[in-house]
Amino acid sequence: MDAKERVLKTLNHEEPDRVPSFEMEIDNFDICNYFNEQYVYQGIIKSIKDTFDLYNGNTEELTKTILKATETRGFLKNTFKRQFGLYDKIGIDLFTAPLTGYIMMPTSVDETSFTDEYGRIFDLKKNPEDGMELFYYRGGNCKSFEDYEAKSQPDPDNPRRKKYFIAMKKAEQEFQGRVYAAPALWSTFEATWQTFGFTEFCKLLARPKQIKKVFNDRGKFLVEVLKRYIEWGEENIVFVFDDYGYKTGLLISPRDYNKYVIPWLNEICKVAHKAGLKVILHSCGDIYKILDDLVNAGIDGLHPIEPTTANPEYNIFNLKEKYGDKITLIGNVSPQDLAEKDPEFIREYTKKLIKEIAPGGGYILSSGHSINHAVKLENFLEMHETLKKHGKYPIKID
Repeated sequence: MDAKERVLKTLNHEEPDRVPSFEMEIDNFDICNYFNEQYVYQGIIKSIKDTFDLYNGNTEELTKTILKATETRGFLKNTFKRQFGLYDKIGIDLFTAPLTGYIMMPTSVDETSFTDEYGRIFDLKKNPEDGMELFYYRGGNCKSFEDYEAKSQPDPDNPRRKKYFIAMKKAEQEFQGRVYAAPALWSTFEATWQTFGFTEFCKLLARPKQIKKVFNDRGKFLVEVLKRYIEWGEENIVFVFDDYGYKTGLLISPRDYNKYVIPWLNEICKVAHKAGLKVILHSCGDIYKILDDLVNAGIDGLHPIEPTTANPEYNIFNLKEKYGDKITLIGNVSPQDLAEKDPEFIREYTKKLIKEIAPGGGYILSSGHSINHAVKLENFLEMHETLKKHGKYPIKID
């Protein structure tokens, strides 16, 4: 059974040959070095700085050059080959890449930052502990609704997007079914508040006509991009990235989510399901108060079900009892535990997840978010060794 078959069978709540695995990101030098793979973004800061100096600080020419360089066949092939290569060596089944916004879809670049197609500004910085090159959200380039209206909006037919999609699928073919690649969307909520920054966004919430216009712009764009994925050949899975909560609750009220955000998630699910695709939602934090609404909107899977939220009800074992026949649960070995606990703890918790959540299908092993620089190599390896040892169906753990 290959990775795609394994994941799809699980999403259909059937038992494949073994429990599949997924990671959203692996930003960890120790893991990359252990598997003899280069970190995918390493060197980007120097490359941009050198180009900036070459053009004497002309950011317009810098942006043009960076866009051209990152659309070349060689760059695309090497970028995805690094990512697939690492996942393949680890034995992770599922990989995803957001093809809206973020580093893949910049509209402008300067010496130390970039702005994506949503108008979100990210700083390029090195982690002071290990020198890993990462992107940090700084703010939005829209300071008001009028500012937003005056700016150009993301184009679903930006040819750069299709180039990345095709390159991702070609890389998948090279790995002969051992890793499956699914495209992702940065969805309506994050792509709205981050365009303005949270303070200005909250002010806009008090202006229903204006904020609804922005949400509808974002929603229509995302539905159109999803349609492009389907036209380009995606027929299995689409990820939706949209953090609705934080450790102690929702970022806005359930009423506002149901008014502005969830209707578009429902539309995404309708379009996807009509074409035979499954929809997996990534949403951090405690989202328990709107989970019924999200399930009713039609999501097929939920990641990462963070085990470190303050709500004792929002844990993967409770969710298995309540929603286990409706959605596939993806998670939830805490990155904090992977950084601070010992391998024995990780082994026992991973076994508990496999024993209690995996029977009958409907479970994909993952961290409780992603793999950051603080995660201990030995703990990461222990999680995956435990999966290999105990994750075969039928599940038999005493």
